[in-house]
Amino acid sequence: MDNILNISCYKFVPLPDAAALRDLLHARATAAGLKGTILLAGEGINFFLAGAADAVRGFVDALRTDARFADLDPKESWSATVPFRKMLVKVKREIIRMDHPAIQPAAGRAPSVAPATLRRWLEQGHDDEGREVVTLDTRNAFEVDQGSFDNAIDWRIDKFTEFPTALRAHKEELRDKTVVSFCTGGIRCEKAAILMHEEGLPHVYQLEGGILKYFELTDGAHYHGGCFVFDERAVLTSDLSADATTGVRDIASKAAVAGAGAGAGEARAAAGAMAGATNRTNADAEAHADAIEK
Repeated sequence: MDNILNISCYKFVPLPDAAALRDLLHARATAAGLKGTILLAGEGINFFLAGAADAVRGFVDALRTDARFADLDPKESWSATVPFRKMLVKVKREIIRMDHPAIQPAAGRAPSVAPATLRRWLEQGHDDEGREVVTLDTRNAFEVDQGSFDNAIDWRIDKFTEFPTALRAHKEELRDKTVVSFCTGGIRCEKAAILMHEEGLPHVYQLEGGILKYFELTDGAHYHGGCFVFDERAVLTSDLSADATTGVRDIASKAAVAGAGAGAGEARAAAGAMAGATNRTNADAEAHADAIEK
């Protein structure tokens, strides 16, 4: 029976008190019996938590009492077991690392497109103005290998800090198209869409809520495979259940023979950070947070 509630959520909002929040949120989450990872930075919060439904939702309700988090809208999925072994709250320089300090989502978002609208655009082959629509996968290559939108653009980046360089090399190919950037839950494609606007691309959207929200609110049409997630479930299918045929060890094994490029190492590092070792240590939890950040 799948009675463990898993949530993922982020918000770009100034958090000058991130260090103080770390201790408060760790105490709350631990008292509630939750496990997972919370990343805090001056630019916002990004978290992945699992536990009993009442405890998870109670934690979110408590967060919403802070006006900065009042509109949090976590994405939910269910599992039979808790896919984390530790509760970690960590302060980082960025909640998703891009190494591009001029990108400040809290100062203004790029336009977004709802999952149902994207599904309709993909079905009809163009947006509502008749312009060709392309989807741009902003995730790391090893994540893309587990599933993506049909015919999505994939620049085979090994980590998100490589996205700005890849964009500048390819942006002229996108200029006359409607570009929908997407990622797992929305955080990377939000930064990516802002950068594309700054680079002069006029018709750019981010997929609201990312792949997971697309799975939740549509039938998953025009998407093949699953969605890699940064916990022990490894890959979720379009009904948001764990893919029983794929595990993090499978991903690590494939990465080991993928070639000599940096992408294989990145995949191994991320998969290893989440592999379900019997005795997970605090160092493993730290590695999990680092994998999320990339």
